[in-house]
Amino acid sequence: MKKSILLTGGSGMVGSNVRDHLQANYTLYAPSHTELDLLDRQALKQYLQSHPVEMIIHTAGAVGGIHTNMKYMAQFLVENWNMGQNVVLSAREAGITKLINLGSSCMYPKEWRRPLLEEDILTGALEPTNEGYAIAKSAVARLCSYLQREDPRYHYKTIIPCNLYGKYDSFHPEKSHLIPAIIHKLHWAVKRGDQEVTIWGDGQARRESLYAGDLAQCINQTITRFETLPEILNVGVGHDRPIDEYYRAAAKVIGFHGRFRHDLSRPSGVARKLVDVSKAQQWGWEATTKIEEGIATTYEYYLTQPIAQ
Repeated sequence: MKKSILLTGGSGMVGSNVRDHLQANYTLYAPSHTELDLLDRQALKQYLQSHPVEMIIHTAGAVGGIHTNMKYMAQFLVENWNMGQNVVLSAREAGITKLINLGSSCMYPKEWRRPLLEEDILTGALEPTNEGYAIAKSAVARLCSYLQREDPRYHYKTIIPCNLYGKYDSFHPEKSHLIPAIIHKLHWAVKRGDQEVTIWGDGQARRESLYAGDLAQCINQTITRFETLPEILNVGVGHDRPIDEYYRAAAKVIGFHGRFRHDLSRPSGVARKLVDVSKAQQWGWEATTKIEEGIATTYEYYLTQPIAQ
């Protein structure tokens, strides 16, 4: 009999990639927001009572790029915390002993230059541009840890991916993260015949980017090797590159041959954010998708979306 799994955020980028990887081998419940509002604790309780859920993978969240994070900081804090605590506490009340919580590398201190260890969470000041989101994610991860320590029967674990991109991403300028934003910007620059594209900041801030399909494969592996999964696990590619380099890689894929200009009046974000993936490697997982391959696949998906027309 197939294992029954509740996947929250099943229509989002991460959730959609997870569905691609899991739906053939598991009984997957992935209700839409209209079918199940995670901000409604009573509705969630009733859903778990009426479905034979054995495990929860919590990927749902209010997310956005740097612009949206700055504009809606209070909303991102409140909604992500409320969703997270509702899912985790409802799982415990329902007696569901296995849960994977999706964290974020923005949970880490902003000023650290070395690769970030899982133990570094809540040891320094957060990046101001996404502080609300980071506080909520950190609190939910701590809640999972506390419940597991209080009762070892409840294995509630957190995976912390680095920056993500890939199929099913949001390409809207106000909601997108780095790579989808670059793809959208360069696509339209080519379409209009622009000879110049503007990059926020100096382009030297370094970012680590993981193809979402690789994260989905990792989550698939957590199900089959759940008992050996650490309580908190970084998931990334193990190296970073300057934002300028992402622009150059995407320009090659999309066919933009113009020049880049840096707008120094705009924020660059944190200077560096690279997660240490040594625990993941020891556990037996590594990313396999190269950046050029990932951008090309993501661009192919983008071309099917109305925003690209």
